Amino acid sequence: MQLRYAFRLYPEPGQRAALAMAFGCARVVFNDAVRAREDARAAEKPYPRAAALSQQLVTQAKHTPQRSWLAEVSSVVLQQALRDVESAYRNFFASLKGERKGPKMGAPRFKSRKDARQSIRFTANARWKITDRGRLSLPKIGEVRVKWSRSLPVTPSSVTVIWDSAGRYFASFVIDTDPDTGQGRWSGPGPDAAIGIDLGLTHFAVLSDGTKIDSPRFLRRAEKKLKKAQRELSRQQKGSKNRAKARLRVARTHAKVADARKEFHHQLSTKLIRENQAVAVEDLAVSGLARSRLSKSVHDAGWSRFVAMLAYKAQRYGRTFIQVGRFEPTSQVCSACGHRDGPKPLDVREWTCPACGTRHDRDVNAAQNVKAAAGLAASACGAPVGPEPVLAQREETGSHGITYRSGAA
Repeated sequence: MQLRYAFRLYPEPGQRAALAMAFGCARVVFNDAVRAREDARAAEKPYPRAAALSQQLVTQAKHTPQRSWLAEVSSVVLQQALRDVESAYRNFFASLKGERKGPKMGAPRFKSRKDARQSIRFTANARWKITDRGRLSLPKIGEVRVKWSRSLPVTPSSVTVIWDSAGRYFASFVIDTDPDTGQGRWSGPGPDAAIGIDLGLTHFAVLSDGTKIDSPRFLRRAEKKLKKAQRELSRQQKGSKNRAKARLRVARTHAKVADARKEFHHQLSTKLIRENQAVAVEDLAVSGLARSRLSKSVHDAGWSRFVAMLAYKAQRYGRTFIQVGRFEPTSQVCSACGHRDGPKPLDVREWTCPACGTRHDRDVNAAQNVKAAAGLAASACGAPVGPEPVLAQREETGSHGITYRSGAA
């Protein structure tokens, strides 16, 4: 499996200018390739092949007055921009044919210098390297200072340099790892250690053992600062330097919120995977909830990213990850006797089973039903019952389709 390791970069002023040049050249080549394909489609001609586009838009364009500045950046950056176009069209056509999972993809669009994210990619043949001083040496850019938060397990196959809307630079390394090498890294949970998770808004997660994890609500806590920054931005004249500074303050505030949420997801998912041999979570529909009156809280919780982290960490470390069907009535069934009591309003947080008289906490009961529905409930001899679980495959991007169920709050 492939993993990404991202580290903060601190380029010097001259290196920032060289990176801006590389971002711009890659963007121009990408746009030229999209335009060539769109022109071919309008003329009802076959799409030009990648080799023809490379010859026309890179090799020949460097010798023209209009594109002579393409020679100032690494040719690998330009070739990778063409590969991105090929990948974008391949995914677009696969989505049209129904061969690609997830939401429908639109046709590739032109990139803009005002986009919130700019990136370039260097593969192994670009001869980039990590120097003895711990700096990242990039062709035609120089040795860039890196803030190493951990060591790389193996030699990366490529590195992507990213510039985000908050003005920060990152180096994202792609690492090819063998899942078998990480399965013995963590020891501790017994073969029967399993947990069911009920995701919500009041509590971010409620576990089948009764543990409740409060929702940090990072966006809600930063709303006062965000409102002030947005107000200052709206009062600045468009195109002025003060407006650019105000926009940067807004972007940095949003970046802090996103980073804090991501760190919370990483810490919690790592803890759950480390302490349990099997983890079950309900399949939710975030896209539906994101259109309701709870949309801001749903986006603030970030359930999809958390579930994706559980999936790939379970695969990497030899744990079992199961998603229970979205139509499973986890909030309507008594986890003690199995009696189905029907749907309940969201303000009902506790209820008593009319069949066996057991008093239930709504969220804890749902988490226990998630665990049982996944086949992780223990029998009288302590052995897990149910079908043999299958490890989930990690998807680098995209959210698992999640649906709303009564009791998600």
